[in-house]
Amino acid sequence: MGATRWGICSAGKISHDFLVALKTLPPEEHKVVAIASRDLSRAQEYAKNHTIPKAYGSYEELAQDPDVDVVYVGVIHPCHLPATLLFIQAGKNVLCEKPLGMNAAEVKAMVQAARENNVFFMEAFWTRFFPALEKIRSLLRQRTVGNVVVLHAEFGVPLLSVPRCVEKELGGGALLDIGIYCVQWACMVFNGEKPQSIVASGFLHETGVDKMASIILNYSGQRQAVLTYSMMNQLPNRATISGTEGIIEIPSCLWCPQELVINGQKEEFPLPSPSQKLNFAGSTGLRYEAEHVRQCLLQGLKESPVMSHADSELVHFILDEARRQLGVSYSQDRA
Repeated sequence: MGATRWGICSAGKISHDFLVALKTLPPEEHKVVAIASRDLSRAQEYAKNHTIPKAYGSYEELAQDPDVDVVYVGVIHPCHLPATLLFIQAGKNVLCEKPLGMNAAEVKAMVQAARENNVFFMEAFWTRFFPALEKIRSLLRQRTVGNVVVLHAEFGVPLLSVPRCVEKELGGGALLDIGIYCVQWACMVFNGEKPQSIVASGFLHETGVDKMASIILNYSGQRQAVLTYSMMNQLPNRATISGTEGIIEIPSCLWCPQELVINGQKEEFPLPSPSQKLNFAGSTGLRYEAEHVRQCLLQGLKESPVMSHADSELVHFILDEARRQLGVSYSQDRA
């Protein structure tokens, strides 16, 4: 296999950052061959700015492009299911942004479609693939901090002025946008174990989406994850993994960690510099998930061993129950 040939679905902010991240990887290994948007002029603008050979004014055209090996889906949350199914059913491998679906049922539908069409499919949970996370998984396997007892994770940034984050029809809500990162941490740290109980408490925006909450996940053996997220205000955005013999700290940027403190010893994992302005801080870290996808394709895998289908299903199971307790529902929940 030569270069992995990427198709980009949507010409939004995250797609721009993904394209900039790809430029930090060897061009002989990663090549963007096409981009699609519902607005052809928007796709053409991105194609010009990122030197992409083909621009399409529909996702259907991208799905039928024989030169595309894998599609990156960066549309807004409610469009993940239809866009992903379109590409999967066209026989394309897919990397879809988080949250994979609006609920666990949508995730299951996409996973089933991927299996039926024998294609690679993964949720683009970029945090999982950072070198710092690889280091943490290694430390946990080696029991460097003994038995993990408590995980604390918090993520808060002021987003109430962003329409996408507060409008229900656009998939708004702090849990789907940023709280999901805290849930991901719990699922990884506790190695994909289903919590014995889920307790969620928080506050809703006037539009009916959640704007701040805390979630407690209780696990077997009297272990616990305590997660807090907010789009009302800034939080320290850190995480701590506390074990019987030490602590692993992520002192900041838990969604794109570049520094760890392991039993008091600091270790840094710097990101490459971007060649163009980014929309979101640290987005060159998207390179790690892109390279992981390439390695999976080279090995002929249909799902990732780092962010498996079961991992995505567990994350969304927890999200569904937390939303139920908070009183947040979407039209997709009634489908």
